[in-house]
Amino acid sequence: MIAIEVNGETVQANAGEMLLTALRRLGIKIPTLCHIDGLPPSGACRMCDVEVEGRPNLQPSCATPVVEGMKVHTHSPRAVRARKTIVELLLANHPDDCLYCVRNGNCELQTLAEELGVRVRRYQGARDRYHVDQSSPSIIRDPEKCILCGKCVRVCEEIQGVACIDFIGRGSKTRVGTAFDQGLNVSSCINCGQCVMVCPTGALRETSHLKEVYEALSDPDRFVVVQHAPSISVTLAEEFGMKPGADVCGALTTALRLLGFDRVFDTSFSADLTIMEEASELVHRIKTGGVLPMMTSCSPGWIKFVEQTYPDFIPNLSTCKSPQQMLGAVIKSFYAERESIAPEKIFSVSIMPCTAKKFEAGRPEMSRDEVADVDAVLTTRELARMIRMRGLDLANVAPQPADTPFGERSTAGKLFGATGGVMEAAIRTAYHLVSGEDLADLKVQAVRGLKGVKEARVQVAGLDLGVAVVSGLGNAAKLLDEIAAGRKDLHFIEVMTCPGGCIAGGGQPLGADGEAIRARMQALYNIDRSEGVRTAHGNEAVQRLYREYLGQPLGDKSHHLLHTHYAPRGVVA
Repeated sequence: MIAIEVNGETVQANAGEMLLTALRRLGIKIPTLCHIDGLPPSGACRMCDVEVEGRPNLQPSCATPVVEGMKVHTHSPRAVRARKTIVELLLANHPDDCLYCVRNGNCELQTLAEELGVRVRRYQGARDRYHVDQSSPSIIRDPEKCILCGKCVRVCEEIQGVACIDFIGRGSKTRVGTAFDQGLNVSSCINCGQCVMVCPTGALRETSHLKEVYEALSDPDRFVVVQHAPSISVTLAEEFGMKPGADVCGALTTALRLLGFDRVFDTSFSADLTIMEEASELVHRIKTGGVLPMMTSCSPGWIKFVEQTYPDFIPNLSTCKSPQQMLGAVIKSFYAERESIAPEKIFSVSIMPCTAKKFEAGRPEMSRDEVADVDAVLTTRELARMIRMRGLDLANVAPQPADTPFGERSTAGKLFGATGGVMEAAIRTAYHLVSGEDLADLKVQAVRGLKGVKEARVQVAGLDLGVAVVSGLGNAAKLLDEIAAGRKDLHFIEVMTCPGGCIAGGGQPLGADGEAIRARMQALYNIDRSEGVRTAHGNEAVQRLYREYLGQPLGDKSHHLLHTHYAPRGVVA
């Protein structure tokens, strides 16, 4: 530890750490627009400039190491004036449509303008004009709102390893765009939405399906059903000022009914269904010498990443559809037949933590007889907008259970919301399928936590399984490269596109920090610890579905409804 002086007080800092880190630990708020925790500083926005005695120029605190005896003034008139000028210059080339912007009230540029007292337009000139890119099924780009902070570029390249966007042009004509400045739909974008999560303005946002959902709810000839993903109930509350990790599952069900949905189902049910199929597939591959390691197929961004970047690994992917698509398929088959409703009259909506789920729902493989499994996908943020528009107070809504037959779930299905959850649920059921018994301790600690790569050896009734859990596609790429180079000790790999899994997906509430992500994960672990049914094969509703309709896992009917295929795809970049 070394001593530095901050605003006239002597404080302790860690030798070699950046000044911004030390200041934030001291509780001093320093604004930033380009900084991303965990990545090297870029020093691009200069919003974090502070005054350091003995240095003629203001210093970017994100890129300035602390040194013994340093004297820092974080909010000197010079520093504050510089920050205000930066915001004023950014606003001079920014649209004045805040009232219509999806980020109104939750925009970092807007917040800084308020905090710094920007009340008049001091700088005027010709603004850059660009077309809005609406080509992607998941993400809309509005380059006019881009402030060139570079956070989207860095997340896409340095964390996800996709690099579908970068700075193009020169000088004052620099902008963020795709290869050859074409639409996102023909780029290498995997629709994960992590760029949306770090964008400080409305330059990036999800493609909204709210209009289609409202129209369906207003159509008396439509039977509108909705499903909500395992992570939604432990993240939605943050949109309404509740603490991170608060579980509002019952209130969520009630709110969806009040919004007008005819049936409310829980995607955790089909997560259990996915495990029945996926664990059976894993055991089958091991016993018959199938392609190993088998890799999970629940995360659509990961699937597209493999299709376009690592097509040689397509045979390693599980053929199981994701829980979203499985539930969509059984709703428009088994449920439609049971309720005597024509499948084309059912409008199936899913509430997902993921922008890539919008892309997945539109894939041609995810339909039968030209009837899509899922008709519309809403993110957590979109659902929050619907609830606010209806005037509902989520904190004071009486909780209700989901509808049968797709409202019963195990806690294993609920764990799907966090990295490692699919693996843990699969291990529990694979062990049962091989041995006929349940694990003595259902908790598989080795695959829990937020670490980007987790590996373990698991003993399953005499079989020594090598398993790996990966979140973030940059981490996944490194593991795939190892396997391509000859690594052979792994049998099963879970991959989540987003770091941390669905609890940190591209459709979740904006502005969550590491503590919030950990609270969401812990909430899922608490649910698993406190409830009775903790295995997918223990879900009686799933077993009843097999008895009454599907037959058995990997059977003809389940294969037709619940499995799919993938193929290599070319991209511009």
